[in-house]
Amino acid sequence: MGIPLPLDHQEHMSIRIKTVATATPPHSRTTPAILPLVDAWMHGREEREIAKAKKIFEGAGVQRRFSIMDPQAVFTAGSFGEKNDLYTVAVTDLSEKVLSNALSQANWKPSDLDYIITVSCTGFMIPSVDATLINHLGLRGDVIRLPVTEMGCAGGVSGLIYAADFLRHNPGKKAAVIAAEAPTATFQLDDFSMANIVSAALFGDGAACVLLSSDESETGPEIIDRNMYHFFDSEHMMGFHLTDGGLKMVLDVEVPDKIETHLAAIIDPFLAGNGLDQADVSLVFHPGGRKIIMAAQDFFGDADALDDTRAVLRDFGNMSSATVLFVLARMMERPTREYGLMLSFGPGFSAQTILLKW
Repeated sequence: MGIPLPLDHQEHMSIRIKTVATATPPHSRTTPAILPLVDAWMHGREEREIAKAKKIFEGAGVQRRFSIMDPQAVFTAGSFGEKNDLYTVAVTDLSEKVLSNALSQANWKPSDLDYIITVSCTGFMIPSVDATLINHLGLRGDVIRLPVTEMGCAGGVSGLIYAADFLRHNPGKKAAVIAAEAPTATFQLDDFSMANIVSAALFGDGAACVLLSSDESETGPEIIDRNMYHFFDSEHMMGFHLTDGGLKMVLDVEVPDKIETHLAAIIDPFLAGNGLDQADVSLVFHPGGRKIIMAAQDFFGDADALDDTRAVLRDFGNMSSATVLFVLARMMERPTREYGLMLSFGPGFSAQTILLKW
């Protein structure tokens, strides 16, 4: 069942995406280079179990993933506190980098920003990273802050929705949405469950920043509409369980099937409410994993429509909330249709959608 969030079309104010910047941490390895680390990590386990784990890595659709620490260190014991310290430093650095780059691309000054939203779910920071960005980059003292911390992979689109809602009621303003994630800091060394193995095979670290504006003089794709869709009684399907060792991945094997059964209810009424159908939109689809991409491909019946999604998964892995913004960055360079549909999924279980017009 969808939860409609209709925009006020009578009060038409253009909310435009000015630019998107992305960044990755310094460490990376290809999947073949990670397999020996998987062997070492699972040394002493049953051969069948090791072979299955390596097959998951090889079949995840990820050729390379980036990490805030050397991949060797990912497979080394460390306390929750130690890993969270690494997360804090890395997410701060990545957030500062993408915000600085985005401001430079847009030819905006830090003091131009009226609203800053920071998105992350793979560690804990209090104060949130936006406080550091205000000090390091010289944002105004009256900038409005919103940390989004528990939306998982849907957080990037959620942040854009919250920014658009603010801008729609505040003409001539500017906002930044920064998503920075380090899923490798959540890897559990003593957890040989499928959820932990799939997470290690699928996820990588990265950050993205989107600048938006309600200034009529700005150019870029316009946010036309947005919606949030809740899957009832599905809280158990995705998220983190906080343990003494850190954030333990919860990832139900039924997630791809659950998404597939709801795609029509999520997408078709949303497009129809805007006088569109599937053929009218290009897809800015979150690469949650190979099976989810295949489900979307079957639903839309157009393999090429997901080229950018597959490319981001291949080159970076799933970077949680930042991933769909990497897809958006690619689409900004060469939109294929007049309209674009952004879609991501996150814990709750929920789907977040945005309709763009180029």
